[in-house]
Amino acid sequence: MFLVMGITGKVGGATAEHLLAHGKQVRALVRDREKAANWANQGVELVDGDWNDSAAIERALKGVEGAFVMLPPVWAPSPDYKEAKGVIASYVEALTKAAPPRVVALSSMGANRTSGHGVIAALSLLEQGFRDLTSPIAFVRAGGFFENFLYGLQVAQGGTLPVYYNPTNRKSTMVATNDIGAEVATLLTGPAWSGQRIVEIGSMVTADEVAEQLGEVLNLDVKAFAIPRAGWAEAFEQFGIPKGHSGPAEEMFEAVNAGWMDLGVAGTEHVAGTTSARDVFEAASSVNG
Repeated sequence: MFLVMGITGKVGGATAEHLLAHGKQVRALVRDREKAANWANQGVELVDGDWNDSAAIERALKGVEGAFVMLPPVWAPSPDYKEAKGVIASYVEALTKAAPPRVVALSSMGANRTSGHGVIAALSLLEQGFRDLTSPIAFVRAGGFFENFLYGLQVAQGGTLPVYYNPTNRKSTMVATNDIGAEVATLLTGPAWSGQRIVEIGSMVTADEVAEQLGEVLNLDVKAFAIPRAGWAEAFEQFGIPKGHSGPAEEMFEAVNAGWMDLGVAGTEHVAGTTSARDVFEAASSVNG
């Protein structure tokens, strides 16, 4: 039995799919059973609870062979990242008491830095908070998700994919959530390890390459367009971040453009992605089509 947190999201869902495909039993902590009904129909055991409920997390951890944990994404965090700190504290309490045989935690490229990287600060806090756990732990530092470009299926009909990457021909680490789920499942079910591991996952890709692959799916000539820095706040607001609260998201992309998402941080392992942006666009367009 393996615990998968965030099963109704992309990475948690991909992890559960890969575990189930390998014939493993999966348990999930959920706030809304209705939202997770399709997982229950596939045999996933649902435990009622919340990210901030350490007792519920501890119950969900009981008897597991391994656990996948992650932070709920918060694009407009409080200045002190209290949302992340609360969840981390709940995890640490539960993981300390339950001490599962292994833990895999979703982190991010750039989490090795402790400041200047916006929303990734939450994942730096996660890695720091888990340092003293007795369970063997692997931090999976993922690149930017190809799924974050899916807005392009709608907006790129005019031949332009607006992006925060500047310049658009600079490579940074990107990955499909399916590949993250596959790697997490491999870590949970593969050979045991001791202590802590850090696994970078993704490949070096440019926004220009993503736009080109989007164009192949749309049968259009699509070019990446770097949104001017002065227009970032307004663009983030269009994606739902409240006005005046886009600073952490802006800071993250400034860090990306400064080269902080490059592969090869000392002391890390590296797993290349095998799912391309094109694959992600094709899958989404076939579902939506």
